[in-house]
Amino acid sequence: MAMIELCGVGLTFGQKTCFSGVDARLEWGQRIAIVGDNGNGKSSLLRLLQGSLEASEGEILFNAGLRIGYVAQVLDGDSLLSGGQRVNEAISHALANDPDLLLLDEPTNHLDVDNRRSLSRMLQHFYGTLVLVTHDLSLMNQTCDTLWHIGQGRLQVFNGSYTDYMAEQAQQRQSIEKQVGAMKRAREDAHQALMQEQERAASARKRGVKAIQNSKWATIKSPTKLGRGNTTAGRKQAQILEQQRDLSAQLSELRPVQVIVPRFHLPAASQTRRTLVQINEGCIGYGDEALLQNIDLRLAQGERLALTGPNGSGKSSLARAIMGDAQVWREGEWLTPTVEQIGYVDQHYSTLPADSTVLEALAQIVPQWSIEQQRSHLADFLFRQGNNIQTRVGELSGGEKARLSLACIAARPPQLLILDELTNNLDIRMRQHVLEILMDYPNALLVISHDELFLEQIGLDRTYDCRPVTSARGRMAPHRMQQ
Repeated sequence: MAMIELCGVGLTFGQKTCFSGVDARLEWGQRIAIVGDNGNGKSSLLRLLQGSLEASEGEILFNAGLRIGYVAQVLDGDSLLSGGQRVNEAISHALANDPDLLLLDEPTNHLDVDNRRSLSRMLQHFYGTLVLVTHDLSLMNQTCDTLWHIGQGRLQVFNGSYTDYMAEQAQQRQSIEKQVGAMKRAREDAHQALMQEQERAASARKRGVKAIQNSKWATIKSPTKLGRGNTTAGRKQAQILEQQRDLSAQLSELRPVQVIVPRFHLPAASQTRRTLVQINEGCIGYGDEALLQNIDLRLAQGERLALTGPNGSGKSSLARAIMGDAQVWREGEWLTPTVEQIGYVDQHYSTLPADSTVLEALAQIVPQWSIEQQRSHLADFLFRQGNNIQTRVGELSGGEKARLSLACIAARPPQLLILDELTNNLDIRMRQHVLEILMDYPNALLVISHDELFLEQIGLDRTYDCRPVTSARGRMAPHRMQQ
């Protein structure tokens, strides 16, 4: 018996249908990656397999006594822990019960390079069944041999790696495009033949009329032959048209869903001073514990600075201290913008109102805007349809939450934009959209990310190393700024 069997399963949130009529089996020992664009239902499918979410249609059959370990995409927990520490803690907890099935939702999101390598090695040696949702292509290729692709409301199963899948998709697309092209040419040829036959028929009718006028009898054979010719040509054209429609339908299934490119716009806020952030001999911590000491950091208008260091080194805490978070105490000389002058996207999207709709979330930022202005602004960030803007924030995927966070920030452009692991939950298309606008963003950027390619692409001016170097208990060596 299969570990889990899905029979005609569908999932709908309000008016939004993620997928419908899914029939699939999860066999013992399989290693599956669930792929697809943000918002297609990957995380929700994982929760269906976990049993914490009920399907809108169909049924899911679980093998009796099945032990399941699950790690969610967005993790709650101790606010003193970094994102990477939360992930490691959650994975350890999931493995503690010796699960038959391990479900992981974007597990590398908050992990540094060393932790990503450790996770990959662990998963390669995990004896049970693995189902993984990730945009990390390296992890996917190293650990999974089967793909479940969600798109256009359907689930397709592919046996092989993601690289193999993309190669086959490209090959199929090229083959079908070639056939569609041939059908188009054949249709044009058939249309041309029909036009020529119609011209001959019209000429024959004129000759017949002239013959009658000259007291000659028109033959019956020619009109009959003409009728058969018209019927044959019309039938041939109809057959070619039907073949072309079938091939076009197949091609549309292979092509990515058409997405209107969003017109991201983060206009420059008014500039009040050249230096936005200046920290001299700074120190931050929680309670009685110091986390970072000897902080010397400067950030001017228009500069781009990345905070680097391993998981737990204090990157997010330093960002929170700059924003004046009351939970993080700070000492030393601090010059920072006011809270109103800072835009912030944290790695858990905690600044978004989970119980509000997408439209309500934006309206809280710019209540003076008309409904039309709010809808137009959200449309620029791909929240285009009525049901999309009425979706509760808590029901959005991680990528959709990131997109909504940027939409809200763009509505009231800050002098300083702080991004904490922004690319974690973004698919390839959405990542490119975000990159394009950040490359044109005119104000200061403070970025935390383990995505080395992303940091390279946004054009950093400097990095600040938060890696603590302990020389004695409770003391840390000075941090260094790198150009």
